[in-house]
Amino acid sequence: MILKNVQHMFNIRLMSSRASGPGHTRPALPATAPQRRARGRGTDAQPTPRHDRLAREWVDDGWDIAEPEETVQREVSIERPRRAISYNDSPDLGFDRALNPYRGCEHGCIYCYARPSHAWLGLSPGLDFETRLIARPEAPAVLARELARKGYRVAPLALGSNTDPWQPIEAQHGITRAVLEVLRDWRHPVSITTRGALIERDIDILAEMAAMGLAEVGISLATLDAGLARQMEPRAPSPGRRLQTITALAQAGVPVRLMLAPVIPGLTDHEIEQVMEAARAAGAQAAWWSLLRLPHEVAPLFQDWLERQMPERASRVMKAIRATRGGEVNESRFGARFRGSGTEAALLARRFALARRRLGYADALPALDSGRFCPPPRAGDQLSLF
Repeated sequence: MILKNVQHMFNIRLMSSRASGPGHTRPALPATAPQRRARGRGTDAQPTPRHDRLAREWVDDGWDIAEPEETVQREVSIERPRRAISYNDSPDLGFDRALNPYRGCEHGCIYCYARPSHAWLGLSPGLDFETRLIARPEAPAVLARELARKGYRVAPLALGSNTDPWQPIEAQHGITRAVLEVLRDWRHPVSITTRGALIERDIDILAEMAAMGLAEVGISLATLDAGLARQMEPRAPSPGRRLQTITALAQAGVPVRLMLAPVIPGLTDHEIEQVMEAARAAGAQAAWWSLLRLPHEVAPLFQDWLERQMPERASRVMKAIRATRGGEVNESRFGARFRGSGTEAALLARRFALARRRLGYADALPALDSGRFCPPPRAGDQLSLF
């Protein structure tokens, strides 16, 4: 097999809801090298980054030569960021600033809306997103410098808004824990989103911050079906393990929010009430939900995964998704991208609201305290008595 460069123009072609019956061939996506196995990954597809002019395709060169098989391993590169905090002015996000210690995510969730961000790096949103990761070990030091700037105005910082800060490589790199230490020292509020059980390692810091009203944690949970979760989120903790994490955080006094995301019409939407019940019993105080988002390359990757894993259901699932997205597979409009539109989306929202009320979830977690923000004490500083 040889690798050939061809002219490429980014153009997602999505199958119609009628196109996945008997005899249908799933949409072809370029895969990794034929002799390489992507074991335990969300996808082996390698769609060309949408900003690239050339695409790469494997073609048969006519030589029947056996090549040794190898398993795709993760690769970690180092980035030295000039800035740690990124800002946004989105009207449907609850924060205006965020920090991400890593680019890419080894959890491999096939539906992850962050996959397209890898295209900006010249890497594929497919298998590359799960295996070619980027760590930012200097982010904590850069964050401290930014917080020390004279014009900095404090507001809650979102940690984990793009990729998971407690994904497996955090165990080796410890960047997220170092970020938490900086935030604790500066008394800076933080709102966290993760599905990684490794966050339990840092309960000592989080409990200290929570006692001062500086920390809250959202645990993402889309399904209680361990088999389905293994298919969709191959390297993320199991649903049961995430419920244990909710309990551990809650028992330590850390406010926990269930992040019911993504709700996938036709696949996981029947579990809304069960997931909310389980999370509430585990100790979650508040709950939030989001509809499946399929921006850019995520749409063909998700459809390819459906055709591989459950071809008999693929057509029905895509039809249900379109019913909540105005006939499309994705909406990017503010106000609609998280909740969808139309009757089916409104019914999902209603079910969530009723379950939240019945189960006694709070409307929101207590507001984080921005009034404690101050520089950490240094050797020789005069300490306050109060």
